[in-house]
Amino acid sequence: MRKLLPLLNTNPHAGGRSALTCRYRCGDACFHEVPNTSDNEYVGDVIASALSRRSMMRAAAVVTVAAAAGTATVIGTGGGAQATAAPLGADDRLGNGHGSKTDGARGLRFAAVAPNKDDRVTVPDGYSQNVVIRWGEPILRGAPAFDADKQTATAQAGQFGYNNDFLSLLPLRGERGRQVLVANHEYTDEILMFRGYDPQNPTREQVEIAWAAHGLSVVVVQEEHRSGKLTPVTRHPLNRRLTATSEFKVTGPAAGSPLLRTSADRTGTKVLGTLNNCAGGTTPWGTTLHGEENFNQYFANGSSATDKRYGIAAGATERKWERFDKRFDVAQEPNESHRFGWVVELDPYDPDFTPRKRTALGRFKHEAAQPRLTDDGRPVVYMGDDERFDYFYKFVSSKRMKKGSSRAAREHNLTLLDEGTLYVAKLTGDSPTAEIDGTGKLPNDGEFDGSGQWIPLATGDTSHVPGMTAEEVYVFTRLAGDKVGATKMDRPEDVEPSPRTGRVYIALTNNVDRGKPGKAAADEANPRNLNKHGQILELAEHWDDPAGDSFSWRLFLVAGDPNDPATYFSGFPKEKVSPISCPDNVAFDPHGNLWISTDGNQLGSHDGLFAVATRGERRGELKQFLTVPTGAETCGPIVQDRRVLVAVQHPGEIDGASVEKPASVWPDGPGKIVRPSVVAVWRKDGRDIGV
Repeated sequence: MRKLLPLLNTNPHAGGRSALTCRYRCGDACFHEVPNTSDNEYVGDVIASALSRRSMMRAAAVVTVAAAAGTATVIGTGGGAQATAAPLGADDRLGNGHGSKTDGARGLRFAAVAPNKDDRVTVPDGYSQNVVIRWGEPILRGAPAFDADKQTATAQAGQFGYNNDFLSLLPLRGERGRQVLVANHEYTDEILMFRGYDPQNPTREQVEIAWAAHGLSVVVVQEEHRSGKLTPVTRHPLNRRLTATSEFKVTGPAAGSPLLRTSADRTGTKVLGTLNNCAGGTTPWGTTLHGEENFNQYFANGSSATDKRYGIAAGATERKWERFDKRFDVAQEPNESHRFGWVVELDPYDPDFTPRKRTALGRFKHEAAQPRLTDDGRPVVYMGDDERFDYFYKFVSSKRMKKGSSRAAREHNLTLLDEGTLYVAKLTGDSPTAEIDGTGKLPNDGEFDGSGQWIPLATGDTSHVPGMTAEEVYVFTRLAGDKVGATKMDRPEDVEPSPRTGRVYIALTNNVDRGKPGKAAADEANPRNLNKHGQILELAEHWDDPAGDSFSWRLFLVAGDPNDPATYFSGFPKEKVSPISCPDNVAFDPHGNLWISTDGNQLGSHDGLFAVATRGERRGELKQFLTVPTGAETCGPIVQDRRVLVAVQHPGEIDGASVEKPASVWPDGPGKIVRPSVVAVWRKDGRDIGV
């Protein structure tokens, strides 16, 4: 049995997270050896053998790269979707900050919140907030009010789940002032949930409560007319809970595969539950996507090479679920773990809909899955695998979306993510290796940038990976990426295509293993060794075609203290930006600004939510909008015209904390148990955010 870690932050890989967070959210993933031990090329190796194309990139909008990389479009000024992107312009590249407005880019006109360590949600002057919904609040008919000392699995199955992460807010036709809120519940922290919890000997009731606290929640919310306040509508017919024991359907090319069959499901098409849902996405056809991330930590006694590649450790798990259900014991059910690590699609408008696990999108630690449409209406889904030195993917559907809300259209659109091609990214830098020295110093051309290729892995039942069947590609997607030489990245997490420009923004949270002996050194896409602050990469598809097989890229932000010369804010003056560390979730506001939530801030202050201009002469201007309480992470941002929503995850999750010794009293004050919650923020004067 694995010895429990002491409640000390001794994890050298964990960024600003506490050891308690590492134990319960990701099963101490950063304490373990990096799962990716493949010897495929690193970006730096590619750079060393590539010819410099800098002069061509400066001279023309279209760059010819090595034959293996195809043709890529240079990232341009981004005035909107174009047939070809314009070459780099001075305002786009440098963002000199000398615009006619002195109070910030449109959407960023608020007084930046100063970094702090306050045990509350801190918002700008002139803004108000409310807690929309807390862990344990009843949302289904018959569910009781929350009582921390009288929790039951039955009650929790009708209450809002624990550790809210991804949020989606959808319109509700015919009910004025109401919207449908969908939330992921990533994981449980039993030490902060149960008084007197014994990690070595959890009870069956505690385990079953935890099963019920995982999963998804759907709850209708009511808007207050004179403000941005939201409150839950309990017992609404659309309200729903999906848990670790709800039925999910497996669809797509790997459905029914022998690799997915178990003693309880000999068809390989029905799964109980969804686990460790992190970020997600909202589709143009009105469904939500949910990424199963650190699923490996729930499974005990891993032994195979594929178990190791996915981080399933030998021995017991932290939560000991295998004691109460053999499906969590890989030695007894070797295929059960293969049924997790997928993208889940949910129809929030149909309370009887069985959610689908979409195998065509591959199996790995899905942080998120965000779609956009091609010109002919086919969805393309971008996805990151949140692990040190793992990969970035996309899926291109072979079917077109049908417009409208008719039954026929909805049924058709619910098949869009089952047929298409799965790709993995390979990036090439355009600077000589000697100019990427691991310090974060910009190369001579003034940017970290280059080109890239989408390498096909599988299309339907056809594998494009030598030595692997299509089913193996979908179930062991990481191994497929290894085989084709995908680029190893610094923990690709949330991904968001800009609805205005089509450019794709990828949050790379951190990787303090970068540059260590035996590990990949810095390269142009991951330019710092011992990278503890992370970066955001901006990608432009060739000819702005999401279905294309090549792209150009550059680093949009290199995070950290602006006083650190290793940081970069698209050339915007550093003395005019907020410090930021460990970008995690990203979202766009109506003005085209990118909003960034952080997880594991390494700058000595609490995590927060930031907004940054992506276009024009203020490109790179970054301002902090809020901070979250002690021990918390900022998740699931939604930015509407008049409201910002965030999920405040794991407040009080500090080493040594417990129900008896809380590290935070948020949201309800002293004497109350700390509760993860969703928060809404709005302007007191009722005007739009940041204008």
